[in-house]
Amino acid sequence: MKKNIFIVSILCLAVTWIGCDDMLDVTSQTDFTDVNFWKTESDLKAACNRLYQEFVPLEYDLRADDQVGRFDPNEISNGSWSIPTQTGSNWNNPYRYIFTANNILIKAENTPINESIRNRYLSEARFFRAWHYFELVSKYGDVPLVLEPFEGTTDPELKMGRTPRETVIQQCYEDLEYAATWLPTRADMEGVSDEFDRRRVTRSAALGLILRIGLHEGTMQKYHNLSSESVWKAHLQKSLDAYNKLKTEGHQLYTNQGVSESYLAMFFDEENSSNKEVLLSKAYGPNGVTGSNALLHTRSYSSDVNFTITRSMVDYYLYADGLPREKSPLVYTPETSFNHALGYQADGVTPIPGGMGARDPRLPMSVLLVNDPQQNLDAKILDVLVSYRLSGLSYFPHNASKPSGYLCLKGFSGLRWSQDYTDRIAIRWGEILISYAEALFEMNGSITDAQLNETVNKLRERVGFTVPLTNAFVAANGLDMLEEIRRERTVELMAENRRYADIIRWKIAEKVLPKAVAGALFNQDEAFNGPSQEADPTFVDLYTDPSGKINGVQEYPYPIAKIRIAEKASTRKFDPAKDYFYPIPSYEISQSDGNITQNPGWQ
Repeated sequence: MKKNIFIVSILCLAVTWIGCDDMLDVTSQTDFTDVNFWKTESDLKAACNRLYQEFVPLEYDLRADDQVGRFDPNEISNGSWSIPTQTGSNWNNPYRYIFTANNILIKAENTPINESIRNRYLSEARFFRAWHYFELVSKYGDVPLVLEPFEGTTDPELKMGRTPRETVIQQCYEDLEYAATWLPTRADMEGVSDEFDRRRVTRSAALGLILRIGLHEGTMQKYHNLSSESVWKAHLQKSLDAYNKLKTEGHQLYTNQGVSESYLAMFFDEENSSNKEVLLSKAYGPNGVTGSNALLHTRSYSSDVNFTITRSMVDYYLYADGLPREKSPLVYTPETSFNHALGYQADGVTPIPGGMGARDPRLPMSVLLVNDPQQNLDAKILDVLVSYRLSGLSYFPHNASKPSGYLCLKGFSGLRWSQDYTDRIAIRWGEILISYAEALFEMNGSITDAQLNETVNKLRERVGFTVPLTNAFVAANGLDMLEEIRRERTVELMAENRRYADIIRWKIAEKVLPKAVAGALFNQDEAFNGPSQEADPTFVDLYTDPSGKINGVQEYPYPIAKIRIAEKASTRKFDPAKDYFYPIPSYEISQSDGNITQNPGWQ
């Protein structure tokens, strides 16, 4: 870690989060001292507000195979990355945020207020310290474990080496278990109306993060042979135990809008009393306010111009008979319209006759069709306008200024296209259910139908997918239960930025990442400037022939013509000897006097 972690962080502690008139109030550094601070509940809350400002969920993630970007290929995804010389945000930012938490934990420990109130804010600091350490471990493996603020630029801990990942993760569990004891419950927060206070962390968030960490570490250590069976099973048990505790917290899948809209509406319903699916969310707003007095994000803008969903992700969804593409008789051919992959005719409204092409209902809910009814300028989910843009322009794929895949609808708001104040969900009950199912199977090598009904099939019921996953169905159709549980996770959480971590811990990145990245099917009548693209001399080098090949190379695995290939397989690679872990910036190694060592394969 470099010395400026200390210097920069200590200049950043004085942010206060308040109400709707002025959201951020920066306290003067001359006033923010140990002499006149750390005295009251307001002081502790003001200090902890910095933790929430620093917590920013990813808007999109191009590292895996489910999303494709607009600009240059992602260097992690295509394997072209190298050791950074200077420290970067992946390493430096989490340590800055950990310093914020450490400073609060040390300075606030003796604040002369009620113990339960003090411990609540200490718990907030512990929660975010665990969050950021888990982020570091999931990328780098062993990382330096620092639990106190630095005393100065000569502090010897600035040069400490890497702590074993197991030690760091155990500290995460300790922090989160403390937090689960003292944080308010979901029910306690149900009546909180302040737009930012309602998103302060709860006991559920702490337990949900324990469950996420336990599943990640259990499977990562299992499939990468990083520990003994007893150790990785102990992590899985943490997940199972956390789930059983969460069951008493009153969470449930969001179903308020019925099977046709609930899956999308949950991302817009910000009320704790009605949206009990949320365990952790980043608050944005105040709602209805833009400009300098609002905290905004650009997720909807990014859904339009920065990322789209890949064809391989679309192909991953089951057909309406509960079978994957490789086995279902419902696969529709010949596929000539953009909409055929989603089970609809070119008009974007009419299902293909005979149920051909019909899919898991989450697919057409998650990506926009050409001529989609949602392009109506008045289309709303809850009170949020979700039409494709306010300009009156219809959606056409293959716009040269945008990515070549499928536009993502989850969390997309036409009303707030460029400046969005919708809260961003970071952990939700849907993830908890599918994580529990996966942890059960990884622990026991089996899962009962009753457990599937509690988890996987609850997710399917929410969207009106009428084919349940059962042991008999898997056996009768030659399926693999673990693969189907993983599939359910992937489609339920599509574009919620869990896919990269999943393919890393499952140790399948070496199989999926070197493949070509495919976008949507091209039809000149449906594409942006379609006739011009049809006449483009580079056309043959971008789109597949009827066998799925380009110049004799099988770029797309199925025999479909004119699938747009965003990245050819020849431009992509994954080295399992090194690419499962991030390279540590060389600056960090040199500044530690060599105490920090590089990850294997990156030397």
